[in-house]
Amino acid sequence: MRTGNKGPGGPKGSGPKRGGRPPASGAPRDPAAKGKRPSHDARRSARASARPRPEREEGVVRTEPTRNPAPHHPVPRPAGPRKPAAPRKAPVTDAPTRAEVKAETAQVLATGVQQLVVTADENEMRIDRFLENRFPQLSFSHIQRIVRKGELRVNGKRADSKDRLEEGQTVRIPPLKLEPQEQRPRSLKADDDTLGFLRSITLYEDDDVIVLNKPAGLAVQGGSGTTRHVDQMLDAMMGKDGQKPRLVHRLDKDTAGCLVIAKSRFAAATLAKTFRSRSARKVYWALVAGVPRVRQGRISTYLAREEAYDGDQRMAVAKHGDDGAMHAVTYYAVVETAAQKLGWLSLKPVTGRTHQLRAHAAHIGHPIVGDPKYFNIKNWELPGGIQNKLHLLARRIVLPHPRGKGTIDVSAPLPPHMRQSWNLLGFEDERYDPIVDAPDE
Repeated sequence: MRTGNKGPGGPKGSGPKRGGRPPASGAPRDPAAKGKRPSHDARRSARASARPRPEREEGVVRTEPTRNPAPHHPVPRPAGPRKPAAPRKAPVTDAPTRAEVKAETAQVLATGVQQLVVTADENEMRIDRFLENRFPQLSFSHIQRIVRKGELRVNGKRADSKDRLEEGQTVRIPPLKLEPQEQRPRSLKADDDTLGFLRSITLYEDDDVIVLNKPAGLAVQGGSGTTRHVDQMLDAMMGKDGQKPRLVHRLDKDTAGCLVIAKSRFAAATLAKTFRSRSARKVYWALVAGVPRVRQGRISTYLAREEAYDGDQRMAVAKHGDDGAMHAVTYYAVVETAAQKLGWLSLKPVTGRTHQLRAHAAHIGHPIVGDPKYFNIKNWELPGGIQNKLHLLARRIVLPHPRGKGTIDVSAPLPPHMRQSWNLLGFEDERYDPIVDAPDE
């Protein structure tokens, strides 16, 4: 029976076992092992033992700094088993609201072509108003310019600014040079002041409709250099759902009088159809230079937008078939005169073209007093006591209630500068208005 290892390593158990841990670095080698190459496992164990090991204390692990240490040092944490990672929540896939879409789009500095999809809230919205809502920084002239050049397309087809959009359509927007709007925190005091002002000019209000008496000089919507306008003021009436009252038609900045606002989505859609179908009856009062020879008549022309040499835009009488020419019809009647020098006209627009009444009054040779764009009588002197402001008032609006609750019939008083002129000329504004029963076509 073998009692020991007779090899050069000496008795059994005196040498290192195969695959065991070699002597620590610096320890004297076994002279008996000289001349014998260590095994692969022994060499690997020796290399591992030569590496510096981190110092360990109970509950703490210290690590050596890396070659490029970070500017801050990690905070030691107790060692122990890791907790299982919590399952990730499924991403929310709800469709964004119109307010979220508008806010996101308005903050983008658009440097390339964009493809925007029409949301449910934007269904049946005019293209120009769609752009104004998505890009509040865009001026009216900028919108008209990209439309006129054919750079704006709907589902790949060229579109006009007054075309109506449908939910799901894709609107191609050309590159726009926009300045991102500065977002300022809302002020409760400013909102209260705005609400107080809107109440002071409210002529009619119910759960669906507001009719404001818009002052002359207050813009309805924002534009180049315009920071205060009705649409911006309506933000103060925004509900918790992000919805606010909406404009359903416009008035020129210098025109005073009845402005209809929808308080709900349903009312906005219904009233928009009312104005498109010409079911709304609108009556304007104006003070014009001279007196028309025909005391009651009909003005029918085509109007097209033209750009003046100074970059300003105005409407001009055009021919049928001209680029951008649209048919415009206005009925008028002479209510009162002042020595054949001034005439009080009652105007009833059948169509709703931009600057229609102002362009038509100038077309028949009797421009509206104080009109900076269309007053075209040379060497005409303004009578003393009359202010050089646009004498045009949206006097009356009559339209069916959006929920079928009868008829809304609202009249606006004369603005201060027109009241002054009426008193000076002896006009009585309580008298019968002969244009009310004028035909619709």
